[in-house]
Amino acid sequence: MRSRYAAYAVGDLDYVWRTWHPRTRPPEVEPSPAVTWTGLRVLGGGLDDDSHGWVEFTASYSTVRGPGSMHERSRFERRGGRWLYVDGDVD
Repeated sequence: MRSRYAAYAVGDLDYVWRTWHPRTRPPEVEPSPAVTWTGLRVLGGGLDDDSHGWVEFTASYSTVRGPGSMHERSRFERRGGRWLYVDGDVD
């Protein structure tokens, strides 16, 4: 999760795309130039089994309208020894 956040923060969208599960990833990941990511707080995480896990986090950002945050519980799946982002519940 931290590596995906860092990739979003520095604009490495190729890394974000490569770490997204092929079953759920979009054809391409579009940049959001109006958003500057300013912080990540991991709230928890765990394994459902050897190949499925989750991470709950809050990511802070800034836009021309001011600061904000996004809270998500993300699901990951291990494929070929690598953890891939599957999807998440945002609130």
